[in-house]
Amino acid sequence: MAVFTRPSRPANDDAPDTARPEPVAPEGRLRRLRTVHPTAARVLRRTATALSAALVLMALLLPNTLHTVTPGKFARLPVEGIIGAAVLLALPRRPRLVAAVVAGLGLAALTVLNLLDMGFHEYLGRGFNLVLDWGLLDDAQAYTEDAMGGAGATALAVGAVALAVALFAVMTLATVRLSDVLVRHRTVAARSTLAAAVVWTLSSALGIQVAGLPVASDHAAALLQGQARRVQSTLRDEAAFEREARQDAFGRTPGEQLVPDLRGKDVLFTFIESYGRSAIEDPRISPGVRRTLDAGTKSLAEAGFAAKSGWLTSATYGGSSWLGHSTFLSGLWVDSQQRYTTVTSGDHLTLTKAFQKTGDWRTVGIMPGVQKAWPEAGFYGLDNVYNAFELGYRGPKFSWSTMPDQYALEAFQRLEHGRKRDKPLMAEIILTSSHQPWSPLPRMVGWEDLGDGSLFGPIQRAGTNPAAVVADGTRSKEEYGKSVQYSVTSLTQWLERYGTEDTVLVFLGDHQPIARVSGHRAVRDVPVTVVAKDPKVLDAIAGWGWTDGLRPARDAPVWRMSDFRDRFLTAYGSTPSGGRG
Repeated sequence: MAVFTRPSRPANDDAPDTARPEPVAPEGRLRRLRTVHPTAARVLRRTATALSAALVLMALLLPNTLHTVTPGKFARLPVEGIIGAAVLLALPRRPRLVAAVVAGLGLAALTVLNLLDMGFHEYLGRGFNLVLDWGLLDDAQAYTEDAMGGAGATALAVGAVALAVALFAVMTLATVRLSDVLVRHRTVAARSTLAAAVVWTLSSALGIQVAGLPVASDHAAALLQGQARRVQSTLRDEAAFEREARQDAFGRTPGEQLVPDLRGKDVLFTFIESYGRSAIEDPRISPGVRRTLDAGTKSLAEAGFAAKSGWLTSATYGGSSWLGHSTFLSGLWVDSQQRYTTVTSGDHLTLTKAFQKTGDWRTVGIMPGVQKAWPEAGFYGLDNVYNAFELGYRGPKFSWSTMPDQYALEAFQRLEHGRKRDKPLMAEIILTSSHQPWSPLPRMVGWEDLGDGSLFGPIQRAGTNPAAVVADGTRSKEEYGKSVQYSVTSLTQWLERYGTEDTVLVFLGDHQPIARVSGHRAVRDVPVTVVAKDPKVLDAIAGWGWTDGLRPARDAPVWRMSDFRDRFLTAYGSTPSGGRG
């Protein structure tokens, strides 16, 4: 009888009887996919190529302002794409790969700059400055924390970084893929590139347009040129502004010759956040604001006060309030962070410092928006500054605003204005309740009930959701108008309640609200008003041509904000010294 035995195998071979499958490389999987599913593979390849082309065209044609992003912008022929295709076709394999990668990274960087430009145009009415504006991203993060909460702001920041990283990766893959497609179909690609060049040239020469836009586009090159000019202008501006800042018509004027006609008066320079011309003239915002201003004019007149109002063109728009403050007080056009740093590092005479220089006023700052060290106090000539933590407030924040304006003004009364003193006051007061996102908003309460501000807790909790207001342009306009009404009412009621024969109030907006509220073509004008009981105070500015009351007429004079300092000092008897400060 035959005996069958099982074939032996090495003792250390503990593999199963079935053969192990060999690992398949990704290239092998793709080849297998093409073999097994040729139609699906072909569709996938073509889809990837189409998406790559669309992504590159998007980067080349993407506008840098949000309101101009329309379908027609992407129905154009970019010369940069034609030149790029010709270069890739002409290069050998390795240099072509390097060029494709560099092009992808460059297009991703251009897209990021365009997105930053969009954000800056929406909020600040200007493009992103590669030299100066990186520091403002921290302020944007703080603003989103106030509007959306810490978790929402963190998620947004992480999402933005992830999106940027993904954009660089995907854009690079897209340009590499397109370069491979061009080479694989070299003859067709060369003919297509030549045809596109002919069409672009003819379209450019003949001015052919579709939907009001030229077919021939050099948009990406123009954006890069604009960024380069912006950088060059920034670098040149620093030295020029330093020379300008050294010139000061009142810099050498002795203290006894500064504002002699205001001796004995309490002079208050008050900025209302985002109080712009749109608040008074935009038909969707102005009705409530106009009623508030007219009611304030009437009630102040009954209390013995008179007012005159005009317009100033701010150096900033939508934000960066400190640029407006420094422009108004220094008499210099401070429209960038670089200029701000330059002027506040020097000893140029500010309007507030002029009062300090006389030795006849106590100078203070009420700064509820300041939450960290603020060395600029010395530049502004303020003997004492009360920041957000020194005004005694124990209530809730209202988004960005640390406290309601009514409370800040009452704290000023308690800490300085209402105290017995041997000198009159000069105060710089910043009111913040009308700061975006205008949600939730405080409301007026009894002045005698303010206490430490704790009563604002239920008001804040019952307010609107800032995230919902930020996302809705119509609601933003509505809430903005309400915030201005609240700020103006707080100020006029304070003046009625605590103002005296010797009180002189100058109040103004620091800038217009963001473009979503004021409009993309809005001017940069803000209202400015002088209020006093003493008729001599307003008689001194009768020649300015300003409108009687708190509401400036549409045709009232418009000055650059930097002109105010010298006009004010001159009106109240100051003697120019000329030359350097």
